[in-house]
Amino acid sequence: MSADRPELVSHNDNNASANEPGTAHNDNEGEEDDEGDDEDDEEDEPKLKYAKLTGNLSNVYRGGDSTSAFAIVGDKLVIGTHNGSIHVLAVPALQSLKTYRAHSASVTSVSISPTPPPPSLIREHGKTEVATLEVQQSRIIPGLARTNTSTSTSSPRKPQKWQQQQQTPVPNTPNNQIYVATSSLDGHVCVSSLVNPDEVLLRNFARPVNAVALSPDFKNDKTYLSGGLAGNLILTVGGKAGAKEDANTNSAAAAASGWLGAIGLGGNAGRDTILHSGEGAISSIKWSLSGKWVVWVNEEGIKIMRSHLKLGSEDGEDAWKRIAHVPRANRRLWNEMAAVWRGRCEWIDDKSLEADDEQVPVSHVGANGTTPTKGKKRIEKLVVGWGDTAWILHVQSGSSTATSGNASGKRQIGSADIIHKMQFADCVIAGISLYTPSLLAVLAYRTRDDNDKPITPASQTGTPRKGRQHRHTALAAQLRLVNVDNGEEVDLDELSVVSRFETLSAQDYHLGTLYQPPPLAEKTAREQRGRLEGLWEVAGGGYATRMFSSSASVLSGSSGGEKTTSSNAQRKQGSAYDVTATPELKKRAVDAHPFLLESGLKMFLMSPYDCILSVKRELADHLKWTIEHEQYGEAWNLIDRHPEAVDSSSLDTSSRASSPSKVGGSLADFFADESSSQASGAGVAQQNQNSAAQKEKYRVGDLWLQQLVSNQQWREAGAVAGKVLGTSSRWEHWVWTFAQADKFDEITLFIPSTTIRPPLPSLVYEVVLGHYIAEDCGRLPGLLDEWDPELFDVGSVISALEDRLQSGDVSENSTEGGVQGRDWRMLMESLARLYLADGRAREALRAYVRLQDAEKVFSLIREEKLLDAVVDDIPGLLMLRITKEQLRSAASSELEEGSAEAIQLLIDEAHRGTIPAESVIRQLSAKGDTFQLFLFFYLRALWNDTTRTSNPEINRSSIGRGKFDRRIEEGHAIVNEHANLAVRLFAEYDRPLLLTFLKSSEVYSFDLAADICERRHYIPELVHVLGKMGQTKRALFLIIGELGDVPQAIGFAKENPDLWDDLLDYSMDKPTFIRGLLEEVGAANKFDPVDVVRRIPEGLEIEGLKHGIQRLVREFEIQMSISEGVARVLRGEVGMGMDTLRAGRKKGVRFEVVHERSSNDNEVELRVHDPPTILPPGEEALPTPKRLSNKSKSGVKGNEQSPAIPGRCVGCQEVFHLEEKEPLLGFACGHVYHLSCLLDANPDTRGMKEADDVMRQMEEVALENTDEDGNAVGYGGRSVGAKVAHAHVVGRVVKGGCQRCGVVDGA
Repeated sequence: MSADRPELVSHNDNNASANEPGTAHNDNEGEEDDEGDDEDDEEDEPKLKYAKLTGNLSNVYRGGDSTSAFAIVGDKLVIGTHNGSIHVLAVPALQSLKTYRAHSASVTSVSISPTPPPPSLIREHGKTEVATLEVQQSRIIPGLARTNTSTSTSSPRKPQKWQQQQQTPVPNTPNNQIYVATSSLDGHVCVSSLVNPDEVLLRNFARPVNAVALSPDFKNDKTYLSGGLAGNLILTVGGKAGAKEDANTNSAAAAASGWLGAIGLGGNAGRDTILHSGEGAISSIKWSLSGKWVVWVNEEGIKIMRSHLKLGSEDGEDAWKRIAHVPRANRRLWNEMAAVWRGRCEWIDDKSLEADDEQVPVSHVGANGTTPTKGKKRIEKLVVGWGDTAWILHVQSGSSTATSGNASGKRQIGSADIIHKMQFADCVIAGISLYTPSLLAVLAYRTRDDNDKPITPASQTGTPRKGRQHRHTALAAQLRLVNVDNGEEVDLDELSVVSRFETLSAQDYHLGTLYQPPPLAEKTAREQRGRLEGLWEVAGGGYATRMFSSSASVLSGSSGGEKTTSSNAQRKQGSAYDVTATPELKKRAVDAHPFLLESGLKMFLMSPYDCILSVKRELADHLKWTIEHEQYGEAWNLIDRHPEAVDSSSLDTSSRASSPSKVGGSLADFFADESSSQASGAGVAQQNQNSAAQKEKYRVGDLWLQQLVSNQQWREAGAVAGKVLGTSSRWEHWVWTFAQADKFDEITLFIPSTTIRPPLPSLVYEVVLGHYIAEDCGRLPGLLDEWDPELFDVGSVISALEDRLQSGDVSENSTEGGVQGRDWRMLMESLARLYLADGRAREALRAYVRLQDAEKVFSLIREEKLLDAVVDDIPGLLMLRITKEQLRSAASSELEEGSAEAIQLLIDEAHRGTIPAESVIRQLSAKGDTFQLFLFFYLRALWNDTTRTSNPEINRSSIGRGKFDRRIEEGHAIVNEHANLAVRLFAEYDRPLLLTFLKSSEVYSFDLAADICERRHYIPELVHVLGKMGQTKRALFLIIGELGDVPQAIGFAKENPDLWDDLLDYSMDKPTFIRGLLEEVGAANKFDPVDVVRRIPEGLEIEGLKHGIQRLVREFEIQMSISEGVARVLRGEVGMGMDTLRAGRKKGVRFEVVHERSSNDNEVELRVHDPPTILPPGEEALPTPKRLSNKSKSGVKGNEQSPAIPGRCVGCQEVFHLEEKEPLLGFACGHVYHLSCLLDANPDTRGMKEADDVMRQMEEVALENTDEDGNAVGYGGRSVGAKVAHAHVVGRVVKGGCQRCGVVDGA
């Protein structure tokens, strides 16, 4: 909202008129009156607790004085009285720091600047101490003693005699470096330094002043605002310390001040500026927490302006401009009382509020109130209470809407928005603040009585008169917590403890708040070692040093008439405070009210005769309230969740009283490592608190149980006993209590099922079990499941069970609840379980067998190795899952499923040899035909040996293949020992298995098998048996005559070739069979199909003959086509090979003998040329040989081959001559060998007799080829025999190829 548009628009005007807590409260009361006496008697737990601090402020009320104004800021409580006295006290101890009389009439308001921090509390070993930084005052330096610097006969009010006594100087700490401003009906404003008694500003405004507000930066700008009955909002800057000055707001004073200042005689008298006037008396002025905004209330409404703080150089003109105006209500009552009602204003810090309860809805604030989010303007929250109306406003810089500026184009300095507006119909607001982000704390001065009738108005004067000449009909004030969203009164407390409340008016009450942060824990204090060490610089530091080094007073001017300002005089004047030492940290125990040492928001309610402290109720208070109101269940749960709720305050108080205070000399001493003593102290304190909490839980738990039992709520009492009873003695007492009342069912489920220390007597469990054995067997198994057998004497319970079973009351045939044998089965099951717990496994097995509990029986047999206990009753073992009715009428598949586990168990044991198959077969055979099916199951399982076993860990995948095959072989061997029985049973129950067995086994009786198969007309099985018996012809006739299976007949004839003619002869008179032969004989390549066709009798009509012959021909055509294709492939491959052979043979090797001119004319050089091979078009060249390495083929080191030299033998390296008589063999690679050298180079012929024989044969051939002189002309010859022999020998030698070169695959 801009400065030129003062009217403020609410965001929820419609809701504001509806939010009338007083009206809502009265409506609720009317409804409660209609509900009845029971609900009228109900009492809700209050949210706040109260303490009267009047006794701690006895110095304030001395001499009959009474309070008229106060301020609680940080760790300072400043109280002004009707006699004009000012009392400054330290919080939390409420220790008096300074008392002085500043006025001659009632003090109307108090302001403090700067805001001191709250007390720093540290909790150690259960006690709470205050830590402060203090500056030790040095000795007074001679010559610097303070003198009276006052130059005016008008001085502050002379103290009374009791005040003239020498007061202890205020400790020079950062927290004490504050200024206290007070206003009074005597027309004066007094500003005084707390630590420097000479730094006092006293200003006379000539009219009663109702409000004063120091600038948050008063120590630097010396600025404050004031206002009163004159209706002027006055800005005062500066002033002469130690002197009384008159305000220069009137024209004469201003002219005199200007004239004196012009000639140099004015001094620093300060400057007063009227910022606003003409709207009636001003009742309240408050500076915002940031210092940017100022709010004041006059008779016309609420005004908000921008201050001079935190303005940039370009925004200097915005200072002291109004941004918003909230008009008062336009009602007759307001016209009459606006000047009487005092406006109450509070700027709210959301971080200093209590947290909202979960049940209180909050729609407009976050978890920490109106905490600004990133990117948004910071909003400051303002709460105003005036008359019967309360406002909650949000103030921010600029405009609160999306558009900036206004219609006239002016820049928006700031805006204020009404978030909530509430009207109270039955009271006047005497104090206001926020308690939580959603709860408004209202100190209500009632204007209507309990019957909603107006109280007779008192004197309408707004000025308290000395002597308290007021009416005596006022009601006690109320502190209300109101939900700001819906106007609902969440809590209401009547302050009937206020002294003489009948004589008080709304102006006599005041409400102030203080937020106390949680105390630092001992460990946290050590970890945050520098927290208080930095307090010196953060809270005072250099500023404190400068402040202590000045007298803050006005010095007399020099004789020469020099102008000496206050600041210059301060720098020149010395005092006993000039010399400051290093700040020291002091930690001391405080003797304060426990409420003042608790963290959280504290509300101080001040009346002329009392000071009442209101704080949030703690867990201990809630616990005490629930116990007092016999809500033991809630109390017990509270202790269980929060043990610290037990005697937390009393523990703190006792520890504080008994622990001596410790004063540290320095930060190092304060945070010294005292881990051993501190740890032991903290451990003892925690142990004591836990012990106290446990004892209180026991006590409250007993009270809870007694309450429920006395109300006959046994079921609820049993459930509670399971929660609250922790020791055996208490359990024993309450179990007997329930037992005497015959309420076993209500307590049994909650009796401890595990051992506690000390243990509960076993008799308790035995009595409960005995009760259910005799009265309710159905509960017994569940209790044995839950209770550990170690809790009771198992033998005693077994005896009770056996006695009950032997009494005859219950049996297998008795009926309970429409079920036959129900109780007997439960008792037997319980008995079996107790047998196991007592180590009597065999007796437990017998009991489970009687119960036919297959799971437990098989489990016991496997785990306890108790199969020998049932080895003589195999039929009974098989019947564990099968009833007699099932045995008579159930299908075989159902019987197989019921006996599968037992069968598999017997199979496993048969393989182990513990239960021989002979014993099983003998017992089952003795039972007759009824158990023949189970005998079949047994033999079949032995033969097949399925993967499912009695042990789930045994299967085909978990055991090796060899072991599994061996297991099958063992099963086959066992069955073969009873082969004839197996044939009979397989033929009866499993025909496919019969044929498998007949084919696999050779030890059964063929005659018996043939007889069984013939009787049952099992032709395939009979054919197989007859084949084994040698009766092949009969078997063939059965195939042809009975089965008509041509493929089988042909296959049988293949196995027995001598039966082919019989097959043809027997089939010739059967047209259908002939056709089948024609269709199948094509596949039988052992027989001639033509022979089949020739044997067909002439004139025999055969249906489908043509189709059969066509098929026969087609098959032969297919075979012929396949054969021709194969022949073509072979011819192609042979042709390719021949081409390769011919190409190789066509490739010749050319030898050129060149005579070298050398000394030795016999030496010649043989050059080898490789002529190219001419290939037919489209064919690829053959692979060429690859050179081997210089290494020998043997690869033996040192046996390297010499390089091949053209014209020399590769083997012997000798030069070839024209007269060479030994055949030379040349290869395509260019290497040439003597035949003998090639034989020697070939590893297959080297050193072998075959090589010698070849050479000998060649020599013989050579001898045959002689010339005319009889000399051998060579190993070759012209005769055919010689050529054949030569080719034979050469072919055998060269088949390995060149011995120096390798030949690639395919060459």
